[in-house]
Amino acid sequence: MDEKIRVITVKQSVFANNNARAEALREELKKKGVFLINLMSSPGSGKTTLLVNLINRLKDKIKIGVMEADMDAIVDAETIEKKTGVKTIQLHTTGECHLDAKMVQEGCDGFGVDGLDLVILENIGNLVCPAEFDTGANMSIEILSIPEGDDKPLKYPLMFTVADVVIFSKIDALSVFDFDFKKAEDAILELNPKSRFFPVSAKTGEGMDKLADFILEQVKNNK
Repeated sequence: MDEKIRVITVKQSVFANNNARAEALREELKKKGVFLINLMSSPGSGKTTLLVNLINRLKDKIKIGVMEADMDAIVDAETIEKKTGVKTIQLHTTGECHLDAKMVQEGCDGFGVDGLDLVILENIGNLVCPAEFDTGANMSIEILSIPEGDDKPLKYPLMFTVADVVIFSKIDALSVFDFDFKKAEDAILELNPKSRFFPVSAKTGEGMDKLADFILEQVKNNK
């Protein structure tokens, strides 16, 4: 056959459209004085436990809302609401392993973010898909737990490239697991020289005040 086959690069156009939506959402939230955090990690890293600890340190200083993303269950949203008392909503992705800007926009509209200072979006537990989509957040945070190992930045480079902040969670487990902070930090800084690191334990509270103070500063600067 002499007729040439047309090739359409759909992926690029999808991302371009998403990026435009994300910028529009960021601008909209900026006008409302809302700081949006996109919290990402693998399943079992301790996102929800860390969130409960963090929110309880901040909720008397700023108004906080949480959007919990999951493919189906509502257990995380129920946990956050029960243990912190802050405004919470569950976002079901109906099988999608990530959130994009359109989903987050719909979540914000349904949630009602007016009057909030900080909205925390707990993304789907996954080290691949969530990193590919700009959610419209002001800041992306990746949680890397000690039991996962210090080689994750080498295996999942995009996640650590897009993360502004990396939280090393479950540091109370350091005596059990072989985790090299310098190795992990060096690998991350190679991908993103502007990354900031916070080693914490939501179980013991170690490092949590420093993390809370940092986030509070970002929210205030957003105003």
